[in-house]
This record gives sequence, C-alpha cells and structure tokens, in this order.
Amino acid sequence: MAAPENIHPTFGQLLGRESKETLLKQRGTVVWLYGLSGSGKSTLANALERRLHDEGISTQLLDGDNLRSGLNSDLGFSDKDRRENIRRVAEVAKLFASASVVTIAAFICPRAEFRVLARDIIGAKDFFEVYVECSFETCEARDVKGLYAKAKAGAVEQFTGRDSAFEPGVSPDLTLNTNDLSEADAAQQLFDAVRPRVTLAE
Repeated sequence: MAAPENIHPTFGQLLGRESKETLLKQRGTVVWLYGLSGSGKSTLANALERRLHDEGISTQLLDGDNLRSGLNSDLGFSDKDRRENIRRVAEVAKLFASASVVTIAAFICPRAEFRVLARDIIGAKDFFEVYVECSFETCEARDVKGLYAKAKAGAVEQFTGRDSAFEPGVSPDLTLNTNDLSEADAAQQLFDAVRPRVTLAE
C-alpha cells in the first residue's frame, strides 16, 4: 500500500467539469440500478443506454458481470468483497460523471450500506438510485442465467436472496416493480425519469 505522504493528488490542476459538460452539452450523472439477479437490471440498463444514445447523449454502462470479469476479477462474494466491488465501481462511475458522461450502473448491490457508500463516493447530486424490485420467486422462475438452478443444486455459494441476504430499497429515487410492469413500460418510466436530469440548465 502506498504511503499517504507519497501521494500528491492534482485535482485542482485538472480541466474542470463545467468545461466538459459545455463541450458535450449534457450533465454527467450516475443512474444506479440494483436488485436481485434476474430482476431486469441489465435489460433496463441496456434499454436506457440505447435510448439516450439515440438522442445524442454520451453514455457508459457499468455492468456487474462485466466488471467482475476484469477490474474486479480478484473479488469473491463475501460481504467484504461485495463492499469492495461496489466501492471500486462507485469510484469509476464518479470519474465518468465528472467527465460529463451519463453513467449507468447495474449491480445486485444487496445491502443498504453499500448503496449509501456508493452515494457518498459519487455525491448525492449526481446519484440517481433505481430499485428494480422483483420477488425471489419471479426471478427464480425466469432464471435467465441459470444461476437459480445452480444455487438450488448447491453449485453457487452465497447466492443473493437464498444464502446471502438482500435488503430492499428504503428510499430510492425510483422503484420499478418488474413483477407487474412490462419490460417496455419499465424502460419508458426509467427513461422519462433520467432524461430531464442530463439536460443542462439554460
């Protein structure tokens, strides 16, 4: 670990965020989607990114499985590793938002304290919390990745919602209940909520 006295941040010398937002003509923000595996997070994140892209908005999608195959490939699924996973993702998302990029994060993020951590790192002004609500039973019935079947057979340890607790959203900025909403309706509600946030004030 680097000694603190040998670290010299240069944040004050960097090109300011306002200049980048003026260049891209958009406001950087982080849309943080979370919920059980199979709830629809990645589907909604992809749909949102494509809609924003079609409107000329610069975006970056951070997906849980993708980052665990690279940046966070050294982490497991203990509470300590899950927390570190979210901490790293939040730091990356903060960098993108400061560069005026609309950043969409899709992670299980099972504990409320992890979401508080992400919000604190990114900053409340840039953090838009979206709880993709869906029952364990519905997610298990969908089982789009085959993980629920593997978990039931004992092939997946610390599976969220079964062996490891998932804490529902307490006061998210938006809740999308995909038990009831169609994919199209949920995607539209998400887009309608996010689009005004990325428009620069006149």
